[in-house]
Amino acid sequence: MLQVTNSPFQQDQVDLLNRLLPTLTEGQKIWLSGYLAALHSAGSAAGAPAPQAVPVAGAPAVSREVTVLFGSQTGNSQKLAKKLSGQLQEQGFQVTVSSMIDFKTNTLKKVQNLFVVVSTHGEGDPPDNAISFYEFLHSKRAPQLEGMSFSVLSLGDTSYEFFCKTGKDFDQRLEELGAKRIAPRVDCDVDFDELAGKWIASVVESLGQATAGGSVSAAAAVSVSPTSAGAASEYSRSNPLQAVVLENLNLNGRGSDRETRHLEISLEDSNLQYEAGDSLGIYPQNHPRLVEELIAAMEWNPDERVPLPKSTEEVPLKEALTSHYEITVLTKPLLEQAAELAPHSGLGELLAPGREQELREYLKGRDLLDLVQDYDLVGVSAQLFVAILRKLPARLYSIASSPKAYPGEVHLTIRKVHYESYGRVRYGVCSTFVSERLKAGEPLPVFVQENPNFKLPANPDTPIIMIGPGTGVAPFRAFLGEREETGAEGKSWLFYGDQHFASDFLYQIDWQRWLKDGVLTRMDVAFSRDTDRKIYVQHRMLEKSKDLYQWLQEGAVVYVCGDEKKMAHDVHAALLTILRQEGGLSEEEAAEYMTKMQQEKRYQRDVY
Repeated sequence: MLQVTNSPFQQDQVDLLNRLLPTLTEGQKIWLSGYLAALHSAGSAAGAPAPQAVPVAGAPAVSREVTVLFGSQTGNSQKLAKKLSGQLQEQGFQVTVSSMIDFKTNTLKKVQNLFVVVSTHGEGDPPDNAISFYEFLHSKRAPQLEGMSFSVLSLGDTSYEFFCKTGKDFDQRLEELGAKRIAPRVDCDVDFDELAGKWIASVVESLGQATAGGSVSAAAAVSVSPTSAGAASEYSRSNPLQAVVLENLNLNGRGSDRETRHLEISLEDSNLQYEAGDSLGIYPQNHPRLVEELIAAMEWNPDERVPLPKSTEEVPLKEALTSHYEITVLTKPLLEQAAELAPHSGLGELLAPGREQELREYLKGRDLLDLVQDYDLVGVSAQLFVAILRKLPARLYSIASSPKAYPGEVHLTIRKVHYESYGRVRYGVCSTFVSERLKAGEPLPVFVQENPNFKLPANPDTPIIMIGPGTGVAPFRAFLGEREETGAEGKSWLFYGDQHFASDFLYQIDWQRWLKDGVLTRMDVAFSRDTDRKIYVQHRMLEKSKDLYQWLQEGAVVYVCGDEKKMAHDVHAALLTILRQEGGLSEEEAAEYMTKMQQEKRYQRDVY
């Protein structure tokens, strides 16, 4: 609504505008704003008198051009960046959204409004598509950024020591370079939707106030109510589909000490869409034995009603601990809150300054049952205790099927995790739930997690090299299924590894069929326990270094999926060695070659 007292319009004009504006769509408002701006420019160029803006004493003019940069490993940051962009566009801002790896750093000095959405990967590292921009910003080449307004949204996981480190680093560095923080940085845990939404609202409001406070045209001063960017899907992370499990099979053969489940899940009539390279989120259940032992240790009543996370709805305690709260991971914030609930428990001593290494060691590999057994927490009510727990997070799994090959279905490859530690058997929450308690015909809460950073090349003739030991091979089953259905003629090469050929060769029949039909051009395998010397996929890559280098020279796209802590680093090192050995490159040149491949989307990783 236009304010008569501050408006250059006559009363009858104000009445006309106030009747017109509520009838316009958001797209029409944006178009009208651009049209008036164009008239302004054309009139000024022709020597016509320019419309007078409404000045505010002491307030600088603020640009309505906005740049949103994202760094994302799994797609969450990208999705939030697009949501922010949509809301700003609805407010009449001109928004450029870009992955950090695609952003031209020589234009950074010209950016007046910068918003960063970034996750932290591994042990405090930037995601793959943020590394080059992160390094540039922290180098001597970074320009001074006085006059820039900025804010940072950081995604992370409080179970990691370096929680949201990448976002914190960006926030600090932008300030060091002279940029002005227009809205406070927000650090999000795994359940990020609510805090991220508040940050987006804060940015939109702060930027709107800044532009309204400066010299703005009447068209730009029109208020627009913020709405969400794009229509939300019926099923999502916050509203998962209760999908029916069609099949739950063990892929490992007799004699294997591993158990790998192949899940086939129905998406029929859900309108859920996915592409090869995407992931599926599952909301699992905690192990019933752990739930029972925790309730017994705390002397709680399993039927006592407690609230659900961030809700007033109440359910029995046993149900809440089974399906809604995380009880297998300890974090420093959790221990700090527990110490406040039980001041005499002794937890305060563990959290004291100077005992950081001891705390770090205690958090590693222990769960809530360990905590309540090691420290005197009996007497804390269930109501108070669940209030300090995190919501049970979804587990993401790379999809192992092509929607073109299996319409209405999605397939997953999940390896059971179980081991003994601190005198007890520990269970992977989702993998054990799937392998021990989930039956065909039962419902499973799922949602699709788009992963735009792990996709087949647009050109079907482009050769691809896929490196995926163990369950890391899952997305490559999807890739080859997709290529078979679309008739793609580009060469393909798969490096696969596991322990034993006889019992651990996942999807062996599929690979053999695709090799026979020409869908899969080459395959090299490494079964580490079948030889005297342990052989892994990186060793097979080095053995085939000449051919692999030739494929790279032909423009092949390299995909890596699986363990991030060791395998992905070893594969990366092998690629650098091949570039030096076969291409005659120096260490620096090989590193630059790999960086260029990332920028060209020719080196993509789905690692965890």
